[in-house]
Amino acid sequence: MSEGLFVEGTGETVGEAKWAALRELERLRPGIDKTAVRFEVVTEGERGLLGVGYAPARVVATTAETLEQDPAEVRPDESELAADVRGLVVRIVAELGVQCRVDVLEDARGLHVECGGGDVGVLIGRYGQTIDAVQYLVNAIVARREGERVEVTVDAAGYRERRRTALERLALRSAESARDSGQPVELDPMTAVERKVVHLRLKEVDGVETSSAGTEPNRYVVVSPT
Repeated sequence: MSEGLFVEGTGETVGEAKWAALRELERLRPGIDKTAVRFEVVTEGERGLLGVGYAPARVVATTAETLEQDPAEVRPDESELAADVRGLVVRIVAELGVQCRVDVLEDARGLHVECGGGDVGVLIGRYGQTIDAVQYLVNAIVARREGERVEVTVDAAGYRERRRTALERLALRSAESARDSGQPVELDPMTAVERKVVHLRLKEVDGVETSSAGTEPNRYVVVSPT
């Protein structure tokens, strides 16, 4: 099995983020074929409210090397459920044309699926839409099979933690703007997973309340002063 190399790059613009990621790849693997490098934009960056601050653009750069994994591979440290979920995710990402390594961690909170190497940027998709769809599908299938709710999180290259941090910063800036101006602040359209992050982060913040508006796939969060 030959595992592709992947790195994340950041910058004020997508172009700068790509350049930073390419430099890191060249540092890790001198002489790398630049034409074989694939870039996937994770976030295009966010300008701060009223021109103050910003969230950087992020891209994932991957080498186009082959990474094969057998869905039926037996791992002695896995439960039957974890093995089933891993095999399911392997098949789904393969159907998406994505080559990556899939591992499953199991704890009291549920199952955490980590996808690494290969084309993880493609798996993440624009604003996380692809990986959110995969996670929704896996949870729906597991719920039907198990007959009970088992929380399954599907992640790739630590994307969810990075995105959660960026969304929480955006939520707090929006809350401050809503309080200062006395006017509601409408955020950009988000997936249901991302809207939940904003709602939860501002639930205990004084002086504001949140609601969702619009219809899918353009549903968004509104932060209103109370």
